[in-house]
Amino acid sequence: MTTTKLDLTGLKCPLPALKTRKALKALKPGDVLEVHCTDPLSVIDIPNLIRETGDRVEIAERAEQRIVFVIEKTSGLTAPGERNL
Repeated sequence: MTTTKLDLTGLKCPLPALKTRKALKALKPGDVLEVHCTDPLSVIDIPNLIRETGDRVEIAERAEQRIVFVIEKTSGLTAPGERNL
């Protein structure tokens, strides 16, 4: 398992979500992506992206000027009863 840090500070919507999606494609299941953002819309966009990909996300930090997401890459398979949109 490796952790990759992605600094997206200063970028505005939709760039944080697009760059996060691209970075996730390069990861293996079990790897962690730590994403640093300043765009307030990222608290909506990145969790929505993760719902689409089937990975796991938590907001590790949410301050006035910075949001940090910790995303765990999964196999992309959904649990029984769930579905990818």
